[in-house]
Amino acid sequence: QLYEAALEGLLVDGMTVAVGGFGLCGLPETLIIALRDSGVRDLTVISNNAGVDDWGLGLLLQTRQIARMISSYVGENKEFERQHLSGEINLEFCPQGTLAERMRAGGAGIPAFYTRTGAGTIVGEGKEERLFNGERFIMETALTADLSLVKAWRADDKGNLLYRKTARNFNPVVATCSR
Repeated sequence: QLYEAALEGLLVDGMTVAVGGFGLCGLPETLIIALRDSGVRDLTVISNNAGVDDWGLGLLLQTRQIARMISSYVGENKEFERQHLSGEINLEFCPQGTLAERMRAGGAGIPAFYTRTGAGTIVGEGKEERLFNGERFIMETALTADLSLVKAWRADDKGNLLYRKTARNFNPVVATCSR
């Protein structure tokens, strides 16, 4: 009930949600359950991964609440695979470090940046390309969300968060990239 109250008044269909965690470590599992239970639909989800079939973001995939994923890894979720291959869900793959930097840039108010990662590959197709010191770079745009779901060990009333061990992972950049 506490988690439903934490999301009260913040959820609308079609919103973009950034979700922390790495695999199942540092995953805001109770907030994901509250998001599922809210019934909000047509979500764009920015997350390192798509969870597994019956946990994490897999719970939102079961209920068909996710319309689009921006992720670096989706390989452990058969339901995600089925939905993607059948055209039910849109996927934007992003190299893992680039994904983290896109969220960090969004949180810092930086609209775009250049990276060598993906230059000259399918990742760079259709993206602006520039040469710096004779090397090819592609422009990546920042990622921002309407809402961030993070898991922290402790928080204070000013919004400072402490993470426990490896649960830090993507949670700090996720925390900063949303309204």
